[in-house]
Amino acid sequence: MANTGVDMDPEVARRLFEEGATLVLLGVPLGTELGIDCKSWQVGPRFKGVKMIPPGLHFLHYSSPSSPSCGGEAGPKTGLFLSLRPRDLLLATWDPDEEDLDFSASQSEEAVSRARAGLRDLDPFLGPYPYEALRKWVSLSDRLSAEQAERLRPLSGRVRALGDVVPERQLASAEDRAAQPRNDAACRSMREGLRRLPRMKPRDGTEVRFSVVPERKYPPGATPAEVTRCSLDQSDALEALLRAHHPLRPLQLLGELQFAFVCFLLGGAYDCFEHWKSLLALLCRSDAAVRTHAALYLGLVGVLYHQLGEVPPDFFVDIVSQSNFLTSTLQDFFQSAAGPSVDATLRKRAAKFKAHLTKKFRWDFDADLDDCEPVVVELPGGGATEEELPEGGAMEEEELPEGGAAEA
Repeated sequence: MANTGVDMDPEVARRLFEEGATLVLLGVPLGTELGIDCKSWQVGPRFKGVKMIPPGLHFLHYSSPSSPSCGGEAGPKTGLFLSLRPRDLLLATWDPDEEDLDFSASQSEEAVSRARAGLRDLDPFLGPYPYEALRKWVSLSDRLSAEQAERLRPLSGRVRALGDVVPERQLASAEDRAAQPRNDAACRSMREGLRRLPRMKPRDGTEVRFSVVPERKYPPGATPAEVTRCSLDQSDALEALLRAHHPLRPLQLLGELQFAFVCFLLGGAYDCFEHWKSLLALLCRSDAAVRTHAALYLGLVGVLYHQLGEVPPDFFVDIVSQSNFLTSTLQDFFQSAAGPSVDATLRKRAAKFKAHLTKKFRWDFDADLDDCEPVVVELPGGGATEEELPEGGAMEEEELPEGGAAEA
């Protein structure tokens, strides 16, 4: 049996060896940063893939090294979701022109059969799946199904940190080029400089197919009173999003939240982080929905508990305005969840989550709602530092909503 390199139960190791999936990745350049789920490595001269991968949904991510003349640092990340069955074998070769993995060989039964027949010889060159990080991966993806990941991913299959964009308007004719603002004169303002730049859009097939978060939170033709109400309580916009994208299973919105966070955290895709922020803001500022969608918000507490455990305390602080996106956003949710008509279990879990975040990050969620400045809470006895908290924070896993505690 292969040595996993980690302290693993022998029975689990045996099952993974017999039933785990295998990625055969040939020709990956030396020094490439490659990872699966929550663990990554630099590719060495003997690397030819990953073995003993637990069946299920996984996220493969990699970035090729630049030449020594360009600094030799890793380039922009590329990521893709893989849904693997027991004993699956996927075969890919490195395309040096595209600087990407080409999985087309996996469509050839003959090529896959040859690779499977040669697994015994390949085994010394296959790294074992990082089983010690499986629990973390499950906690970040337990609401995301393979079917939903397939619907959300770009048609190209790749989530790229550096977006592939093209001009919105193709300047094919002389008339089009003549109408373009000239760049041979000095700009007199930032606005003028931005106006001169061509408007860009993602190349067809490269954009993630997220739900559309309504920019306007009020319906067409709304009265001033309705505009004010819908801006303060965005439940109507949330209900519209759920009807359009998740009409039968509103909890799938949590899977979308996890998809966006994983693509940002592991794939470096900043546009996915912006979508995560937009979804979270919509959820947290929908006061009426907190009362009518208790299961959705119970799940949200569990999802955020694990996601926020992966970021540093000052991550969400805007270095320009010094405002904290999460403090102000979650403040609205905690205020709504404390209402007397809210589901009792949700009210209790939200209060525990609020106390956990206050202790871990020293965020004050009871400050004046009109105060945009971040406030640090001084806890009795000086407060606990992050190192003094138990792993995962002060909140016990049995206090999480169903699905919040990951099982490896």
